[in-house]
Amino acid sequence: MEEFDFEILAKRIRNETDRKTFQKVFDGSTLTTIHQLANKGFYDVLQHVISTGKEAHVFVATDVSENMRAVKIYKTNTSDFKNMMKYIQGDIRFKDVKKDKRDIVFTWTKKEFKNLTTAINANLSVPMPLGFKNNVLVMEYIGNEDASPRLKDFDFDEKTAKQFYKETIDFMAGLYNAGLVHGDLSEYNILVNKNRLVFIDIGQAVLLTHPNAREFFERDVDNISRFFSKNGIDTSFDKMYAEIKQESGKKVKKRHEKP
Repeated sequence: MEEFDFEILAKRIRNETDRKTFQKVFDGSTLTTIHQLANKGFYDVLQHVISTGKEAHVFVATDVSENMRAVKIYKTNTSDFKNMMKYIQGDIRFKDVKKDKRDIVFTWTKKEFKNLTTAINANLSVPMPLGFKNNVLVMEYIGNEDASPRLKDFDFDEKTAKQFYKETIDFMAGLYNAGLVHGDLSEYNILVNKNRLVFIDIGQAVLLTHPNAREFFERDVDNISRFFSKNGIDTSFDKMYAEIKQESGKKVKKRHEKP
């Protein structure tokens, strides 16, 4: 494990409290990665933490021109590696992943970058991926001075609920047509930015060829249909499934349907 260079730590992370948190959560090699990406011009300073979770911390960063970026740093020691492997194994893009903890996290970071790139190329509403190295992913920052709220925390009326429901249908159908299933879609990983939805956290997204793709897709439909049903939309699992199928123009089969 690499030792911390405290001069680099102070240079790259502006807030003292965040620097102390970084030292507790990450190792010296992660600091080296942060510094290397900064030297490549992806950002200059990590301003402050905007999100903490079991798998990663997300910082808002600025480059030398004060453009804002989101920097997602995956934990290499405390992530749920067994859960990560469920989404990596069976993905033909990552056949050679080792079962070493660090390699799993590095693969996950690369996977999220690739999934975001696929979604962007399909003109879907996700953060623009900018770069990655090891366990650090740099993306477009979604928000203004404050990060955009999650759909779960956003207060919306009936008209807006219908709009958001349609945007979610379009996203799920579009992602399916692009060859991916989100795999963990819920109101917790959808942001509301300028009254439009932005879909995040797609590191776990799998190809349609993944052995569990259909199960993950149906779980997404179940989660989202339940949320919108509770918020005034006349929908259900079956109804939303049919709407996504119609929008995608493809035969999205349920597990109990015959080919």
